[in-house]
Amino acid sequence: MKLQIIGDPVLHSKSPVIQGAMLAALGLDAPYTRRLVRRGELPRYLEWARENGVTGFNATMPHKEDLIPLLDGVDPAARTMGAVNTVCLREGKWLGFNTDGAGAVEALGSGLNLDPAGLTITLLGAGGAAKAVALALSAAGAERVLVCNRTPARAEELCAQDPLGRLSPHPFGGDALSRCAARSQLLVNCTNLGMAGCPHQFEDFAFLDALPAGAGVFDLIYHPARTELLAQAERRGLRTLNGLPMLVNQAVLALERFLDRPLDRKAMAEAAASALRGEEA
Repeated sequence: MKLQIIGDPVLHSKSPVIQGAMLAALGLDAPYTRRLVRRGELPRYLEWARENGVTGFNATMPHKEDLIPLLDGVDPAARTMGAVNTVCLREGKWLGFNTDGAGAVEALGSGLNLDPAGLTITLLGAGGAAKAVALALSAAGAERVLVCNRTPARAEELCAQDPLGRLSPHPFGGDALSRCAARSQLLVNCTNLGMAGCPHQFEDFAFLDALPAGAGVFDLIYHPARTELLAQAERRGLRTLNGLPMLVNQAVLALERFLDRPLDRKAMAEAAASALRGEEA
């Protein structure tokens, strides 16, 4: 078994630490490495991976949506989300899955003690991760998910994919964000604004002032661990969570796909968390 994480950027990824710890806990000697794959290079990578014994890989930005038409099969839930983050080679065929959404819901419970059921949630972005998280929040019982994106058409497309009709599109501008935030008990950032290596940042953080007291701010970014969004939220007394708990939870689900069998998820998450603490020490 030979596993990888692909993306651009990818050198910051902690997936090798997490997956390595879980594989070691299972007594499996299998490499899990990073590989830089730029947009447009996916067809060549899939050919290279097959020829070089890669049996599975995780995908991060910018590949989660672009992979779908290139795979031999896609899990129905991932197809609905329009994105994959886990790809397995089975019987010579590349099969795609998505563990982001379920990982995000698990992270909200463990990290913020929040159950999405009944909440109104402002979600920023409409890319691959945003689709997975928005649809998972809707399936988990969120009353409304307000999807804010700079390109309105993409937000509308995402919302149209929700079979429960709980998603609605909204602009990304400052006033619009503030209006959405004022209605929400949770704000989730699914954009790359504030990510290490990304040149772009939020123009301002005034929309955080509109969130009610005690609201949560969940940033899917984990590098840096404390983005400017989270720092600004903390200054306003809001509860915050970065993307590491989601990364760990979705990684456990991905490993189940790679191995094609259920795992002790709690034990795997503890092994991954321990490895991350050791890296930070």
